[in-house]
Amino acid sequence: MRLRRMTLTALFVALCAVGGLIKIPSAVGSLALDTVPALVSAAFLPPVFSGIASMLGHTASAMYAGFPLGPFHVIIALEMFVIILIFARMHQAGFAIMKWVFFVIANGLLAPLPFYFLVSPAFFIGILPSIVVATVLNAVVAAVVLPALKHVAVNRIGALR
Repeated sequence: MRLRRMTLTALFVALCAVGGLIKIPSAVGSLALDTVPALVSAAFLPPVFSGIASMLGHTASAMYAGFPLGPFHVIIALEMFVIILIFARMHQAGFAIMKWVFFVIANGLLAPLPFYFLVSPAFFIGILPSIVVATVLNAVVAAVVLPALKHVAVNRIGALR
């Protein structure tokens, strides 16, 4: 069971890294579809492992973009870990709609808030629209993929028994 969990986590980290290559045009070059696999992983992994996938996925995406925010990407990666951890717990608890509302608010509005103080209010206001669009796009893609992928996985596991 432990090997299976580690393998699935590695798979989702790799998928997050691939999603990081699909960039969303913005002033900050690290916005991408790197969060979609982490959101989907909530159906297959314990919350901590989904958070790890998201954290490493963001790091890969930021690396592809050349770390445009420098050491601030550590803060973003930690924020992603916490956001996806909570999202995964909400998924497990059966909060079908609230988990998506939480994700959009936490990732689109709350996560960028430290940059209001760390960089400048103008920077925060400038990046906010792009981050909200990227967050909604990640959520929509994951919301479409998650039920289909879960259905396929359940049928595949059922067929193997």
